[in-house]
Amino acid sequence: MKSKLLLIILDGVPLRNWRKLFGNLEGWVEQGMAQTWTMRSVLPSTSASCYASIHTGLPPQTHGCTGNGNVFRIDFPDIFSEVRKAGGVTGAVTHSFWSEFFNRHPFDLVRDLEYDEPESQTINHGRFHTMTGYGQKNQMTPSDVDLFATLSMLCGRFNLDYGILHTCTLDSMGHRFYHDCEEMDHACYVMDEMLAPFIPKWLAQGYEVIVTADHGQDERGHHGGKTPLQQEFALYYFGPAKGPAPDTVLHQLQLAPTILKRLGAAIPSTMKAEPFLD
Repeated sequence: MKSKLLLIILDGVPLRNWRKLFGNLEGWVEQGMAQTWTMRSVLPSTSASCYASIHTGLPPQTHGCTGNGNVFRIDFPDIFSEVRKAGGVTGAVTHSFWSEFFNRHPFDLVRDLEYDEPESQTINHGRFHTMTGYGQKNQMTPSDVDLFATLSMLCGRFNLDYGILHTCTLDSMGHRFYHDCEEMDHACYVMDEMLAPFIPKWLAQGYEVIVTADHGQDERGHHGGKTPLQQEFALYYFGPAKGPAPDTVLHQLQLAPTILKRLGAAIPSTMKAEPFLD
């Protein structure tokens, strides 16, 4: 493959929190070591719908996932399938919805929680979590530093060409505490601090890195609808490619074809949006 790339999805972080609270990421931008833009999600700006769109480059009205209660095996081409067609190795450290969308459905806890399948035509190396029992009083998310370390382990052990990490911690915190509060400020600070040491290590291993969200959240901890707080978030890119002007607002449907272009894999005809990196 032409290059290697890691996609880091921090679920449910509105644009204002990225710009205000992620000092390490913003510091790299300030020093000219990363580029950043605003990205707008699809509608509905619901988690599962956004996951499916991030990887297929298709709106929910086409891929069919209308929300978290409607998760199934998607038949359209996606990043995993196209990287595999190009001979690349794929890995995922994510919520189990990603496994159901892009590998097999329904999710079987014993079979699918952890697997290594070199011949798979989608996800070769999967490490998943389910958040079973999640609610307002019981967050049920893994420690993010454990997830970052697990992705690093997969990269080192299997030489991934493409890897994705997805964590729901900040989304869960936002639903519980909303966003204008001490608890949310601290949660974003901790996430930024946990992630920061891994980015230079991934870059040193030859990876380009994208850090972004799937959607935002509004002042009442909601997302799914059409407002800037629900739909807009930041995207940070670490790598040699050049993107558009900093004030350009990107669309989530551009993410899949952009990643495939950077990896040197073919962009399927179903992905209509224009890549945003050279």
